Amino acid sequence: MEEKYMSMAIELAKKACGYTNPNPMVGAVIVKDGQVLGKGYHTWCGCLHAEREALKDCQSRGVTVTGATMYVTLEPCCHYGKTPPCTEAIIENGIAKVVVGSLDPNPKVAGKGIQILKDHGINVVTGVMEKECDDLNEVFMHYIKNKKPFVVMKYAMTADGKIATRTGKSQWITGPEARGQVHKDRHRYAGIMVGIGTVLADDPTLNCRLEDGLSPTRIICDTSLRIPMDSNIVRTAKTYDTIIATRSKDNEKIRKLKEASCQILVQDGQADRIDLVDLMDKVGSMGLDSVLLEGGGQLNWSALEAGIVNKVQVYIGNKIFGGNDAKSPVGGYGVDLPDQAKRLKLTGLEKFGPDLLIEYRVENEVVECSQE
Repeated sequence: MEEKYMSMAIELAKKACGYTNPNPMVGAVIVKDGQVLGKGYHTWCGCLHAEREALKDCQSRGVTVTGATMYVTLEPCCHYGKTPPCTEAIIENGIAKVVVGSLDPNPKVAGKGIQILKDHGINVVTGVMEKECDDLNEVFMHYIKNKKPFVVMKYAMTADGKIATRTGKSQWITGPEARGQVHKDRHRYAGIMVGIGTVLADDPTLNCRLEDGLSPTRIICDTSLRIPMDSNIVRTAKTYDTIIATRSKDNEKIRKLKEASCQILVQDGQADRIDLVDLMDKVGSMGLDSVLLEGGGQLNWSALEAGIVNKVQVYIGNKIFGGNDAKSPVGGYGVDLPDQAKRLKLTGLEKFGPDLLIEYRVENEVVECSQE
């Protein structure tokens, strides 16, 4: 029975996907005598947390929650932030039992919320559907522990491993169903990153095209500041937040880009590439908890070599391009021996129309590298 109500709370939490960053997605269900009294979820960063939304729902229904059980996907907070502690509301409303999915890794909570509830005589059960609740907030869990964004490397390739034909054409490798899923991820993740090569070749906008979807902050790795002022990225920078990472000291170009509403991050030093580790530190400190990497082969390899990639999404289209000169999804120098490979753990397999999506977690992350 506990899993039934926790599953309900998880589905509620998912409704806020993309809207709560950098906060977690959380759902709560209040039950008494086998009847659901109220439900709620954290709808937006800064709004009421799930527990208070569920209590508010009960109030609107005119039901009393004294002696009820609350199922919540994440440990209730016990500190003041943009909203008051949820533990206070739980105690004040006479909730008798709280069933928790995930423990909150935030040092401000981290078991303290559960202890406060126990100290007030509330029965607390933890670890119910813990894996599912942890997976729900994999981004939050990573970001709160590391203060660096959770990076998802995404690419689409043909059945023979090509991301473009020998002439450089790539539209379209996958069908509309798979491309629709990509836009859901552009809504889900806080940032999207490409190299200057992708900008020059494709002139993308890198926005989310879903109705009511949020577009991610665009991050362009551009060592020499070659981005054209008439590119879609620059022309739409007043609409979509845009960060350009560079090592260029071209003050006039920087001034023009800033006037176009681009934010410029200039890295010091004589290196001929962007330091991706430093860049992730910088964007993490800006509150970006996640980045969807949609780069070309060189940026993909540099990101893997830098150890910043946490997840890999591989879309496989039902086509074969062939060609010795056709591009592959990961370029760079590569490894010399098979046992030096970047190792992945299979975590998901899904079908979108005629195409497949394979998801992996990166197992052997290393640190330090850069990108053009």
